[in-house]
Amino acid sequence: MTTLLVLDVPENWPVVDVAARTESVTVERIGPYFKVSGPDTIVIDRRATGCRHAVWYSSVAGLIDTRITQWDKDAMRLEER
Repeated sequence: MTTLLVLDVPENWPVVDVAARTESVTVERIGPYFKVSGPDTIVIDRRATGCRHAVWYSSVAGLIDTRITQWDKDAMRLEER
């Protein structure tokens, strides 16, 4: 399972919203965080989020058994560890 934790602040909502549009991805609340998870690789397109670079590169609060294999100006790619 690929799992990303994102702090629940308005600046990060677009990241979670774009991730949630993927059919196999689920989003749930855990305390002050969104838990974004899926059975396979999760890819989030930065341009689809509308996030500026500073928000984009500070949006990850944590990972659970997951590694980031791409995190650049185009996309964030998360894969199971």
